[in-house]
Amino acid sequence: QVQLVESGGGLVQAGGSLRLSCAASGRAFSHYAMGWFRQPPGKEREYVAAISRSSGSKSFADSAKGRFTISRDNAKNTVYLQMNSLNPEDSAIYYCAARLVDSGSHYFTRQYEYAYWGQGTQVTVSS
Repeated sequence: QVQLVESGGGLVQAGGSLRLSCAASGRAFSHYAMGWFRQPPGKEREYVAAISRSSGSKSFADSAKGRFTISRDNAKNTVYLQMNSLNPEDSAIYYCAARLVDSGSHYFTRQYEYAYWGQGTQVTVSS
């Protein structure tokens, strides 16, 4: 089992950047594929980005392509979401999620594919 704690959220002006971190505790972080999701105010939670356990495969939602990057440091048990060129539509609670996998090349983009979730971190982008 893995426990996830997000950090790095906050208030930023449009056009600014934030880096979110998700620290995992527990065993064998390198055996988990990781994902980021977000829930804007009044809306359902949606997919943002995902990364395989080996970092060899990555995926982004259309809304994130070209602006967000996802990375992980297995030695630090942490996955990151670097967000650039933020706009007010990016305001949301951001969640990281983890799924135990056998191989290193798979990533997952659907919420039901993840077994473990953090509590979320708030990102607010002002116009």
